[in-house]
Amino acid sequence: MSTTNSATAAWLTQEAFDRLQAELEHLSGAGRAEIVQKIEAARQEGDLKENGGYHAAKEEQGKIEARIRQLTALLRDAQVGEAPADDGIVEPGMLVVARIAGDEETFLLGSREIAGDSDLDVFSEKSPLGAAIIGHKEGDSLSYVAPNGKEIPVEIVSAKPYVA
Repeated sequence: MSTTNSATAAWLTQEAFDRLQAELEHLSGAGRAEIVQKIEAARQEGDLKENGGYHAAKEEQGKIEARIRQLTALLRDAQVGEAPADDGIVEPGMLVVARIAGDEETFLLGSREIAGDSDLDVFSEKSPLGAAIIGHKEGDSLSYVAPNGKEIPVEIVSAKPYVA
């Protein structure tokens, strides 16, 4: 599957794209139907002003609708591709180990959605750090300017394709 290469496109593996597509289909169908039933059941309990179940269901509905909008935009603009080559060159979809201002950090370069439920830190390829390290390889030393204007030194220790 190929999609747009616009400046707002997020890179996703086919697996992440398929997982998010399935989530969107569930939320748009069965998820919406379930929340409508909860709202209707709570509505029948009486006074809506003091009906905690009704307000909780409406709040849940708002969260579902927000997630549907988020997934729709993400999937519409996604750049879907295979995992990057294991060549040590930093690109979206890589698990990067870098020494940043003297501290060693491990993070995924790409979209939070690629990492799924993991606790892994994720940096967008459009972030100052992400933009600075793309195309560099293991052993490279560079620096980037943080949003606060400070120049931060970075050394790429390793870059391997991320496997969920």
